[in-house]
Amino acid sequence: MKRALRIVLGVVALAAFLVVVPSGARADIYQWVDADGVVHFTNKTSTDPRAKLYLKSATPTPAPGAPGASAPSGAPLWTPQRDPSRYTRFDEWIRQAAALYQLPEQLVRAVIKVESDYEPRAVSSAGARGLMQLMPQTADRLQVKDINDPRENIFGGVRYLRILANTFNGDLELTVAAYNAGEESVMKYGGIPPYAETRNYVVKVTKFYRRYRMIADPAEASLPAPDGQ
Repeated sequence: MKRALRIVLGVVALAAFLVVVPSGARADIYQWVDADGVVHFTNKTSTDPRAKLYLKSATPTPAPGAPGASAPSGAPLWTPQRDPSRYTRFDEWIRQAAALYQLPEQLVRAVIKVESDYEPRAVSSAGARGLMQLMPQTADRLQVKDINDPRENIFGGVRYLRILANTFNGDLELTVAAYNAGEESVMKYGGIPPYAETRNYVVKVTKFYRRYRMIADPAEASLPAPDGQ
């Protein structure tokens, strides 16, 4: 299984994950291959004849409680956490970020599920924020301007996953462990650090990664399995 997941993650050109998509910008993504055979991605319109439209972004109609949707005066911007619609509310941005940084969409969903259970207002005791639980210093490093903006949070978190996947040669478990404990800890121990939290985290993320790959409906896959697996 690990060999297959390593191939899925792969290693892409550095140029691909250095692209930062502004929060308010459309996310049309263009692709081209240079003379050395390296694949490049950008969200800027290119006059280079080699550039082809890779992903067309459609501006989604905001769902009730979604970013940009109007809400009655005094009403919370987000619907209650137990609302199952949260599992599909961010589909467009998850799909865009996964395509831009060449990572499986199911992996992005698994990380969001375990980190915040799709709650964009989540804040950990350590100060990590948002859907992908970015620490402020990590967000700064990833050039995330507004850590509380769900779209920026997703793109920043997926960009970090891409960097980690490149660092650990596409090894799924090491990539996930580094997202939780930091790449320095993984390098220090030469594998998954001997922290109970990190080891449990890797188990949970890989479990949901497999569920998202097996179950087409992300809302259904996000719910606990009847047998608890």
